[in-house]
Amino acid sequence: MALEPFQQSAALSLGVELELQLVNTHDYDLAPYSDEMLRLMANFELPGAVVPEMTSAMIEISTGVCQSSSQVMAELSQIRDALVKCADKLNIAIVGGGTHPFQQWHERRIYDKPRFHELSALYGYLSKQFTIFGQHVHVGCPDADSALLMLHRMSRYIPHFIALSASSPYVQGHDTQFDSARLNSVFAFPMSGRAPYTLSWDEFGKFFAKTTRTGVVKSMKDFYWDIRPKPEYGTIEIRVFDTPLTVERAAALAGFVQSLASWFLHEQPFIPVEDDYMVYTYNRFQACRFGLDAVYVDPVTGLHMPLREHIAMTLRAIGDHARQLGASAGVQLLGEDAELGTNDARWLREKQARERLLAEVTRQGAMRFRGRG
Repeated sequence: MALEPFQQSAALSLGVELELQLVNTHDYDLAPYSDEMLRLMANFELPGAVVPEMTSAMIEISTGVCQSSSQVMAELSQIRDALVKCADKLNIAIVGGGTHPFQQWHERRIYDKPRFHELSALYGYLSKQFTIFGQHVHVGCPDADSALLMLHRMSRYIPHFIALSASSPYVQGHDTQFDSARLNSVFAFPMSGRAPYTLSWDEFGKFFAKTTRTGVVKSMKDFYWDIRPKPEYGTIEIRVFDTPLTVERAAALAGFVQSLASWFLHEQPFIPVEDDYMVYTYNRFQACRFGLDAVYVDPVTGLHMPLREHIAMTLRAIGDHARQLGASAGVQLLGEDAELGTNDARWLREKQARERLLAEVTRQGAMRFRGRG
């Protein structure tokens, strides 16, 4: 199978996808109501799309093509409000977060869709353990080679994205001691991790031809990389974010990505090299484990510094671009959180320390998602 051509898209355009939890309002465990939700949501005229996900207690929403993080916020809010109305009719609730705090993976049901059944047959129990919830951010690139350059530049900031979005400290009723335990589940898949270091679409096409010739993959969908090119959209897709607890934070993270992309395109601050990836896995682990308290290793100098310090440096560097794109408010919010060490994982732990009941934490998370918490 040949690699499809890289389509044209508006540089710096945005698209956001959010995978969300469906929970009952009795004990706030996951509830297999995606079919019912999809039927009710079909009555609304909304931007973007609402689709099923791997298991039947999940649902994915997406914006259309947006030009700014404020447009992302407007579209996510519109979809969120419709979701809440439909959920109320079914006496269920919608929750953000990268993992459900206490669901048991063996109780999940694979959604009845051919691709999901194929993945279940291939990956076995991992498919049900893939009941995890992420935010994906697409950013438009001028052309295919620019997309690959953008991808490898963004890779230096994977720890920043993980720590700022981390919202999965609990798995099956236990505190994992990770701020983002969700990504441990992703890492179990054979085609996860980082994209190969290629800076031209021709070179990437040769890599794709080799992998398809071996039969290991059939299409770009089979790559679960942290960032992957999406030729059909003319974008790169960043996949390491946990789903935030609020659409406001989701929009702020999209604004951060767009501001970084603008900095890359207009200032060309550095050229990535393959040696950048020598510290990639270490930095990624640090961010998953410790969140905003992680250590960040600069791939060029080898200097160790607090991740929150590097986030502050980065936000100063992209400040003008954030202002020009109208993303300043969200980026400033993320900067304040980095300084204080506050992310959604910390919010969840603080609630659990007070409530001592993960079902109540999940209930409060549902209120927070609908804008009341």
